[in-house]
Amino acid sequence: MSTDPRTQTNPPAPYVEPAPYGYLYLGFRVDPPRRIPFVPRSSRRREVLQRCQDLARRLAAMDEVLSARAYRAIAIQPSEVSPRFDVIVLIETSTPETLAAVQATPEFQQLNADFIMPARNIRRLGDIDRAPTGTFLFNHFTADDYDRALRYFDSVAGWFDHDAKVDDIALLGPIEDAPYVFVNQVRLPGTLAAFILALLRPNFRHSVHDVMVANRVGFASIICKPV
Repeated sequence: MSTDPRTQTNPPAPYVEPAPYGYLYLGFRVDPPRRIPFVPRSSRRREVLQRCQDLARRLAAMDEVLSARAYRAIAIQPSEVSPRFDVIVLIETSTPETLAAVQATPEFQQLNADFIMPARNIRRLGDIDRAPTGTFLFNHFTADDYDRALRYFDSVAGWFDHDAKVDDIALLGPIEDAPYVFVNQVRLPGTLAAFILALLRPNFRHSVHDVMVANRVGFASIICKPV
């Protein structure tokens, strides 16, 4: 099945070789907002974040783990396919083959995540800077047809590079069965306000949103800060 012709409106994305690492994407529904996109403060979430931060630090000290970072959500896109995670942990391992060993550790099991997705990197733009500053976007994609969804992503990734000036993108594809065909991690350039303004431009709807609808791809974003 071919991709809708409206996917041919963006410049090609300047991809680089996918990273050879393994990833564990963890989601927690601690105290997510029910009616508004912005995530209010929560003492319960603060406690969970502290526990995740402590366990992530211990995991990062392991030989198989390259990095482990906890994130707090600051906004959750209202969407039928939204996972509504208000806490996220992303663990990067030396290879996909080491994921099972990390998952078997007491530290990982103590995280007690609501959602776990072992993954590998299938598309990459630049190198994700995971320094403890900045703002990150985790996009969750759903689709009935994986190949069609990936063609959709390839067709719109150039818009984010060219129009939104995003140059750090890592597309994570699940290794096991998952409700998402992939999850995309983006480090936002500049301020969150500037990125939102880019999304309000008319060409975003034509070049990205309408393409998504035409290709029957669901989409839900969570905006986060590292802790």
